[in-house]
Amino acid sequence: MKAIRVHEPGGPEKLQLEDIPTPTPGEGELLVKLEAIGVNYTDVQLRLGTSGTPMPATPGREGAGVVEALGPGVSGFAVGGRVAYAPVQGAYAEYTLLAAAQAIAIPEGMESNLAAAVMLQGMTAHYLCYSTYPIKAGESCLIHAGAGGMGLMLTQMCKMIGATVYTTVSTEAKAELARGAGADHVILYTEQDFEQEIERIGGKTPLAAVYDAVGKTTFAKGLNLLRPRGVMALYGAAGGAVEPFELRELSDKGSLYVTRPMLGSYTLTREELEWRASDVMNWVNGGEIKVRIEKTYPLAEAAQAHADLEGRRSTGKLLLIP
Repeated sequence: MKAIRVHEPGGPEKLQLEDIPTPTPGEGELLVKLEAIGVNYTDVQLRLGTSGTPMPATPGREGAGVVEALGPGVSGFAVGGRVAYAPVQGAYAEYTLLAAAQAIAIPEGMESNLAAAVMLQGMTAHYLCYSTYPIKAGESCLIHAGAGGMGLMLTQMCKMIGATVYTTVSTEAKAELARGAGADHVILYTEQDFEQEIERIGGKTPLAAVYDAVGKTTFAKGLNLLRPRGVMALYGAAGGAVEPFELRELSDKGSLYVTRPMLGSYTLTREELEWRASDVMNWVNGGEIKVRIEKTYPLAEAAQAHADLEGRRSTGKLLLIP
């Protein structure tokens, strides 16, 4: 089968299309013929060598496709059924092995492209606003990168709950997308200081939570905007790692909380995985949450997908098609 492999850290050119053996499902496993693969910043971190994943490795942590074969002991799935999954390493390929416990049946009428587009980002948005900091109606939060696939879904979920959403984007075109998702206040960080603008609108320390996937360039100002006992949920580092800081700052600013969550910690049980995945897919399939698929690429063009993602030339979700 064809798969993208990374043998050493580096730029997008390190993503090499290779022939590797098609795996055979073992006990409790499914062999899935992938129809769509999500592209995420976690894949970039693997390629750069900052994720801790040993190389050589196949990037990709979400996908959707058709069950090709069942390993011994599998129940609840059948050959020909369609499944989606996240977060499981190795999606940039024509086939993948998947533990049946990690597979989620795709609802009737939902396209595989759409299922692949929502698993990782959708469940991440779900755990952030329902578990990491369960935002409440009437509270205010800040969502960085508001026009990306993740930002658009998280904005919609927070608005479904009834929160006031501030978000940051880089261009007016992206601002329109963020407004379309329901954001109450959209700030062009290329033209305005987001800390000053949010305080102008909401007053001193107006935020219950900051959902931050950027990191280095946004973290400190985000802390300044949190109300006493507010939560900084740093779930990514697209802008670089946060500089070390003195923990005493958290008490000085009002006994703040800082967490560095990841999806795997919020899908530890089958019940939790099914809760998050079914909520997300049912909302999307029912039209309650809109998903913007920005672009699809052939698997062989994974390098271009990474270049577009890193260059912030995309809004919404990017997919690879084997």
